[in-house]
Amino acid sequence: MNYLNKQLLLTALLMSTLNSFGQEDSEETTPAFNLSGTVDTYFRYNFSEDQQQAPASSFANSPGFAIGMANLIVSYEGEKSGFVADLVFGPRGNDAVFGSTIGSSPIVNQLYAYLNVSESMTLTLGNFNTFLGYEVISPAANFNYSTSYLFSYGPFSHSGIKADFTINEDWSLMLGLFNPTDMTEYNPMDQYMFGAQLGILGQYINLLTGMGQFQIDYTGGIDLSERFFLGINASTYDSGQDSGFSGIALYPQFQTSDAFALGLRFEAFADDDYVFSDPNTDNTSVTLTGNFTSGNLILKPELRIDSASESLFLGSSLLPSKRLASFVVAAIYSF
Repeated sequence: MNYLNKQLLLTALLMSTLNSFGQEDSEETTPAFNLSGTVDTYFRYNFSEDQQQAPASSFANSPGFAIGMANLIVSYEGEKSGFVADLVFGPRGNDAVFGSTIGSSPIVNQLYAYLNVSESMTLTLGNFNTFLGYEVISPAANFNYSTSYLFSYGPFSHSGIKADFTINEDWSLMLGLFNPTDMTEYNPMDQYMFGAQLGILGQYINLLTGMGQFQIDYTGGIDLSERFFLGINASTYDSGQDSGFSGIALYPQFQTSDAFALGLRFEAFADDDYVFSDPNTDNTSVTLTGNFTSGNLILKPELRIDSASESLFLGSSLLPSKRLASFVVAAIYSF
């Protein structure tokens, strides 16, 4: 984005803030201080002689008994403003905040302050998780424990300013100006990304562009019945350098009882010379996950089969293979 476009966007956000702040008063609320978070751990086994390998999409990539992360979220909600400090510790946390590990804050997942300008507008400044995609960093918020290729290829987080608007009960809008993707602590490049999200009846169209890059993403779902839900995510990304990726993932989930749910993730993904050395590598994966819930504890047994158009894995006798099957069982405690 050039200098003029950046100035116009910032001016528009600030003028909208001042105008709304002067016109409306938010309802009085009782200030609230909260501490929440999760702890997760897991066991992983590959149906292969090499236990070190894992899909390029998975946080759960360590063999045998392993740890995920401890996630501590401190928040304060005042009458008109508040903050969130989201800290992560452990391997999953390190992978999630890889953009910060070169700086001073490798444990900060999110750190932002917000102002409820009016009943219909919130202004947020800081570092926050991405608005693109169906899956998130928190293992408690995802149905599957391992993550999709679409999620893992990013982005994970943004640092910048955004304005969220509630147009009515069915429509919402977000506009934002961010550092380059996953550059969470500072921006020595003086280049910025523009982001937007349009929400319609629980379906979201997401846009991220700048620095020659462009990504458009659809995230949504359909309640097919009281117990059967189908989630959908589709995204395409152009790096501006003759590479990128695209894919689609479907998430059929069935709630059999209050204590158990069963779900699948079907994903088709194409890596166009973006990560793997061989161009145009296609990946498909099928993940079957169960969710056993007991109080604040969730157990997630998971069977996953990944297939690639190139020999990215090692099979029997450590020979190159286009397929990898794995089993994971995870324990996640939320508080």
